[in-house]
Amino acid sequence: MNNEYPLAGLKVLELARVLAGPWAGQVLSDLGAEVIKIEAPQGDETRNWGPLFKQDSSAYFDSTNRGKKSFVADLKNPTDLAIVKQLARQTDILIENFKVGGLKKYKLDFKNLKKSNKKVIYCSITGFGQTGPESHRAGYDFIIQAMGGIMDLTGEPDGDPQKPGVANADLFTGLYSVIAIQSALLSQKQNSKPVYIDMSLFDTQLGVLANQASSYLTTGKSPSRMGNSHPVIVPYQKFDTIDGPIIIACGNDMQFKRFNEAFGWNFHNDSSYKTNRNRVQNRQTLVPLISQRLIKLSKNQILRKLQKVGVPSGPINTVSEALGEKQAVHRQMVLTVDNKPSVRTPILFDRLSLKYTTGSPKLGQHNKEIKMKLKE
Repeated sequence: MNNEYPLAGLKVLELARVLAGPWAGQVLSDLGAEVIKIEAPQGDETRNWGPLFKQDSSAYFDSTNRGKKSFVADLKNPTDLAIVKQLARQTDILIENFKVGGLKKYKLDFKNLKKSNKKVIYCSITGFGQTGPESHRAGYDFIIQAMGGIMDLTGEPDGDPQKPGVANADLFTGLYSVIAIQSALLSQKQNSKPVYIDMSLFDTQLGVLANQASSYLTTGKSPSRMGNSHPVIVPYQKFDTIDGPIIIACGNDMQFKRFNEAFGWNFHNDSSYKTNRNRVQNRQTLVPLISQRLIKLSKNQILRKLQKVGVPSGPINTVSEALGEKQAVHRQMVLTVDNKPSVRTPILFDRLSLKYTTGSPKLGQHNKEIKMKLKE
């Protein structure tokens, strides 16, 4: 049965806490790897980030530690450290998010571990990477978003910079770490030597600035906040209706034509708005003209018309509404494992499965099991 899982048989040792490292570990677990999470005696601090479900479990912790085994170890305790070192020697992948050099004193750093584990893939996740003038600094997602430019791009033009509603830098770094780890696994088919991966939240945040970074590098002008508007596509933004806001996204001239025809308008034939380039140049006149018409209609009136003619549009949902969307229900995005609800990893295969067999572990739940296996 395990052969259905893409990463079945792989062992992952996770010496990471909070989000970026654990997120990578959870994805690898969902893909079938065995993930052992090493926790300090007090546990990952997110166990106490509410809302609490049980004494040592929270919605936050449960969202990023599904399917793992928890082993409590005090690295300052020689007996515990010896067990962790034994696990490290046997693992295929090690994920850690200690400060730069933090594991060296325990001889669990890459330089020491690769002497006894000749095929280890070692992924270090830090705020600023292993090198550079800021490498010594602790990296928190909020700080990285601020320093990495995304907050200055987020929010209304005349308002304060804003962070997104989730920890984007952490989550993206976790996903890029999985990409790097899987790439290293493939590379070992040609060369079985150890691989070291240096992941930085700051690097990642800069990397996912995408077209906004490219715009600056091309023009020398730093992009500015535009609220819910798009810098190079019009109309592609939020519009208010009688009963709440919606999003309309005309990605090309044909969609803009169909948008107009759905309501009997003629803006698409006006030379000021005929092409997207025209519309971007004249957004200050076009957007108010559209807005004053849509505000008189209901969300359903507008969305039904636009969906009928194939113009991308949709409501602005709450989290509850999003998870309750019929599409989310059909795709079984919400799952419950061990009486703990969560959102599944958004990957579907035709002949492979993801592993959703256990929820997040209790603190130290697998200490006895792991110790027994090490004695075999």
